[in-house]
Amino acid sequence: MTYKSDFLNVLNERGFIAQGTNLDGLDAACAKGPVTGYIGFDATAKSLHAGSLIQIMLLYWLQQTGHRPLPLMGGGTTKVGDPTGKDEQRKLLTDADIQSNIDGIKGAFSKFLSFGGGATDALMVNNDEWLSKLGYVEFLRDYGVHFTINRMLTFDSVKLRLDRESPMTFLEFNYMLMQAYDFHELYNRYGCTLQLGGTDQWGNIVNGVELCRRKDGAEVFGLTTPLLTTASGKKMGKTEDGAVWLNADMFSAYDYWQYWRNAEDADVEMLLSRFTTLPMDEVRRLGALQGAEINDAKKVLANEATALLHGRDAADSAAATAQTTFEKGGLGDDLPTVELSQQDIADGAPLIDQFLAAGLCASKGEARRHIKAGALKINGAAVDAERNLAPGDIEDGAAKLSVGKKRHAIIRVR
Repeated sequence: MTYKSDFLNVLNERGFIAQGTNLDGLDAACAKGPVTGYIGFDATAKSLHAGSLIQIMLLYWLQQTGHRPLPLMGGGTTKVGDPTGKDEQRKLLTDADIQSNIDGIKGAFSKFLSFGGGATDALMVNNDEWLSKLGYVEFLRDYGVHFTINRMLTFDSVKLRLDRESPMTFLEFNYMLMQAYDFHELYNRYGCTLQLGGTDQWGNIVNGVELCRRKDGAEVFGLTTPLLTTASGKKMGKTEDGAVWLNADMFSAYDYWQYWRNAEDADVEMLLSRFTTLPMDEVRRLGALQGAEINDAKKVLANEATALLHGRDAADSAAATAQTTFEKGGLGDDLPTVELSQQDIADGAPLIDQFLAAGLCASKGEARRHIKAGALKINGAAVDAERNLAPGDIEDGAAKLSVGKKRHAIIRVR
């Protein structure tokens, strides 16, 4: 399908569109002039992870096609916790915890969006500015009347919890009202007429669209993207060791590069279209590569995705480290590093502890399982029993730790 607006044409070609409340109306509005659109991000951790990237890329393309993105920090909604996709209530955070998480999250957006005071410059806002000031009785009187329990019970975020007989608190039940109120508030404060999100947010988005129509007499729009899973059914943004964080102090640029380099063959074209800015002709060419050549496409994916978040220099450095480590059998500078002294080795440094310190194993139990499987290696040789690091393990002041064929770290002895 061809649209009038660059925004929807880009999203359509790159596979971002799942549902829209009125795509024709949104298309006409985007073709007419700058539209302000938002996505909410709750502050449940100090960093977003790669699973949030599709939403960030939506805001990126919104701005690149001449519109204004509003990344909304959920300082208020984080106090409640979004029940969508959850079997139990989230841990409630203190105001200080939430603010600390917001401070940690902010940096990632500056890599993708241009902030400022212009018509299409991004603006970061926090819904705690208005949610914390709401009077409970006044909120119920003025806004509760626009939501029916009957309708709310049909939304997946509620229905799935009830079907599983998992308790859902009244606090969580209020989340969808608060998110709808966000849209109403953003419309009145910033002229925001578009809410974006994943398909799991469809019910919440529709509530916001309807609230703006009833309270403001305004036509606003909702647009969702498909929820992404890999070809093998795994959720985006997860590895065997946990989340793929966007903050470099929680997940290094090298590890981030490796995450994309290790993509499944069947996912390469989809990932290139969603998470890089390469022209679609080049995306299709790379996605069509077969056999060993698909690895070249994966390197391009890793380079481009890493450059967007961490910068081109970091991406080039990670690529060089990977080449040194995997193709030349050396020790790349960007690998996770554990530093020890000669005295540490003399005193007895358990080898398992070094794998934990390097982040290659999450626990001693996991390390022992890798030993039994023959997957734990030092300098390419399998570790067949628990032992201390020996002087003979150190070659030219360093030793290479490996788990399997793809995960490596360095011990450097000073």
